[in-house]
Amino acid sequence: MTDDLPAPRSSAAELRASDADRDRVAEILRDALAEGRLEMAEFDERLEAAYLARTYGELAPLTADLPAATASAPAAPAPVSLHKEPAAVGSWAGRIVGDARGSTTGLAVMGGFQRKGRWTIGRRFTAVCCMGGGEIDLREADFAAPEVVIDCWAFMGGVHVIVPPGVEVDVRGLGIMGGFDSPEDGVPGDPGAPRVIVRGLALMGGVGVERKLPASEKRRLKEERRRLKNEERARRKELG
Repeated sequence: MTDDLPAPRSSAAELRASDADRDRVAEILRDALAEGRLEMAEFDERLEAAYLARTYGELAPLTADLPAATASAPAAPAPVSLHKEPAAVGSWAGRIVGDARGSTTGLAVMGGFQRKGRWTIGRRFTAVCCMGGGEIDLREADFAAPEVVIDCWAFMGGVHVIVPPGVEVDVRGLGIMGGFDSPEDGVPGDPGAPRVIVRGLALMGGVGVERKLPASEKRRLKEERRRLKNEERARRKELG
């Protein structure tokens, strides 16, 4: 009988957040900055965390100690609601290009290589670094398949892999007098997002995987911070 029971649903905190949810949190943070409830450094930290957040559980703490952004009830608590459905599948479809072969190799011998900006990574990419370093930046890249494998061979050198928010990462490498470093290993990806498997060997070297916002989003956040700083200066000048 137990086999006929439906699988338990994930808790509300584990549901995927949408872009609208992230923008709503950002708006609450902007109001808190304008009202003097947040210092600029804390605002910067929370705003970046909001745009990196993937679930409601990650968004909720960012506004849990702030009042609601309403004129009628300024003292009401404003935690993010955890009773919504995950974002729809399909936002990554344009970046998975199955008909493309893509780039497949990166070599650095007492030197370095970079793959960044607009490029296509192949189904399998091999990075070899011997007394050198390589950077594989996937933030603006297209993917030749829904799942790509990056084989890293680092001998007294290193490989740095950068992935954007939403991409799932699976690290399977071995470090001998070196290591594979990925705090993002095992974090679920967005619906329809590609999966990146990083494997190989680091001998007296290292392989690291890091999650960062795309450059365009970082520029947008920088402009937003500059605008808010100017508004805050103007507000204080009016009050002073």
